[in-house]
Amino acid sequence: MALPFLSNSGKRRDQAVVVDLGTRVTKAASIQRKGEAYVLTGFAMVDAPVYDRGISPDILAEHLKAVMQQLGVRTKHIVVVLGVGDSILRTAELPMVGVNDMRMMLRLNSKNYLQQDFPDYLFDCHILLGGGPLDASKAGADGGVKTQVKVKALVGGAKRQLTEDVKLAGKNAGFTVDVVTSGLIGPANAFEMAMPDVFSKEVVALVDFGYKNSTISILMMGELMLTRVVGFGAAKLTTGIAESLGISNAEAEGIKVGMPQEVESTIQPLLTPLGRELRASIDFFEHQQDKTVSQVFFSGGSARSEYIINALQSELMVPCKAWNPTVFMTPGLPPAQLGELEQVAPQLVVAIGGAMAAF
Repeated sequence: MALPFLSNSGKRRDQAVVVDLGTRVTKAASIQRKGEAYVLTGFAMVDAPVYDRGISPDILAEHLKAVMQQLGVRTKHIVVVLGVGDSILRTAELPMVGVNDMRMMLRLNSKNYLQQDFPDYLFDCHILLGGGPLDASKAGADGGVKTQVKVKALVGGAKRQLTEDVKLAGKNAGFTVDVVTSGLIGPANAFEMAMPDVFSKEVVALVDFGYKNSTISILMMGELMLTRVVGFGAAKLTTGIAESLGISNAEAEGIKVGMPQEVESTIQPLLTPLGRELRASIDFFEHQQDKTVSQVFFSGGSARSEYIINALQSELMVPCKAWNPTVFMTPGLPPAQLGELEQVAPQLVVAIGGAMAAF
């Protein structure tokens, strides 16, 4: 289900070095492919730069240098994953033409296919296996009926200027940005690799906790049916705990993950709006498709808290659990990182999904 919307390389690569640009923390991973096997050779977590009106290429270049220095991988080629607020992911019915022609049609008239104008965007398309062809009939000028064959496709996109700024920042930092892709596709890509049987045979929801926003993706027998961004992230939980207890955000972050039972009365009402938003998305899907979501899988930093997942399970009334996106890979990590992997793995979901879009 890979979906890069900027790719400078059509070659089959054997290494992907991925930088997932987070709002608060940037995650990076280095993955090697050996035949059909994958090896995780390194990961890094670096505080993201603070900015109010978009990040400049110069600031991003310095940030990329810091990330790559911590990752400790020697490469000239990187993959960059844009945040969920900087990219789009939609399902659309498009004429059955080549992907390059689809991209051009979307650039020229995005509103016709996506029901919204996206001026000066770059797009990419992935034809869904169960999505076509479809017959779309319409009246012709002579009063007859003309039929246009269409297919169902996944459409990803981002502003052209942003992708150009990312490429320029990479160049200024000494790297070539081969691929730019969306964080919205990351969880589905990684889940397909980590849990292939569940991916292909069940109806499940994937929830990824972000700092400002979270996402929910619903998969049905290997097809991504719905992706939605929810305006609720880990920041609301941390800030709520800090304000309630009169402590710093850093202390509140530790309590949130390490001992949330001690602030149960504070956390539960903070989680309720998120639970309702997620439940509404699941209800919408189940009503539209007449299928039931069997499990919800959580990733992101807050997924490290078993208490938070159990609290949301009570709200969603569906079995909920955290998942590890690295289980399909062989760890080839330094000893210090090997001990950290289980703890940080839920935060690497989007980066690993970005790598799968690049391979």
